[in-house]
Amino acid sequence: MKAVIQRVKSASVKIAGETVGEIGQGFLVLLGIENDDTQEDADYIVKKTVGLRVFSDEADKMNLSVSEIDGEILLVSQFTLIADTRKGNRPSFIGAMSPDKSEPFFQSIIADFKAAYPKIETGRFGADMAVSLINDGPVTICLDSHIRRKE
Repeated sequence: MKAVIQRVKSASVKIAGETVGEIGQGFLVLLGIENDDTQEDADYIVKKTVGLRVFSDEADKMNLSVSEIDGEILLVSQFTLIADTRKGNRPSFIGAMSPDKSEPFFQSIIADFKAAYPKIETGRFGADMAVSLINDGPVTICLDSHIRRKE
């Protein structure tokens, strides 16, 4: 499982011009689910994201988590994070979990995030979404749950 976490001043998701998810300060999380991902991968991503200390404290050091600043999280499914670009110029998405399996898994990950931190907004799985954000910093962190398997 891969996550791209962007610290934002605000972010939103629109589908056909309608806003379906919107946050103020916090994280925009783009999430890609791979074929062999398990609940352990989801737990790793949720725990790391909610605990990530990249917001400034009173000394202007990145030392606070999203909960400590009372921020929000916008979670968006993005299978293209699983692109394999090693051969040619057209990405392969064969490593991404199929939509029939990844959609219920993504819904369970939303529930996991809400259990860990309730201020969660989402996009809509499989929809053509327009994602807008004002990046703060910029601060962008990439997580790969498969790395923890090698530790």
